[in-house]
Amino acid sequence: MARSNEPIFWSLFSAGGVVAAFFIPITLVLTGMAVPTGWISTEGLRELLGHPLARLYLFVLISLPMFHAAHRFRHAGADLGLERLGGILAIVCYGSAVVATVLAAYFLTSF
Repeated sequence: MARSNEPIFWSLFSAGGVVAAFFIPITLVLTGMAVPTGWISTEGLRELLGHPLARLYLFVLISLPMFHAAHRFRHAGADLGLERLGGILAIVCYGSAVVATVLAAYFLTSF
């Protein structure tokens, strides 16, 4: 039986879906409702984003859904008849997720 790296990508797909389902609504409530209604001041939100755990939260919130989307696009492309581009499609999809993850890490550690 040949070994495959497919379980790694399926686990990133699953983790990204869970993170998107649970944490994006929390972020939307904080930034879309709590700040405009005055429950949290903008300075309070800025202080919150300065905390290392909040930055880790944002990193996970950005990186795992990117892998989820990459896996979904890869398999959608295969369903649309692009399976002959399997290797190139995988490199483009997962490569863009890796680039987005690296950029998220860079920007979250630089500000």
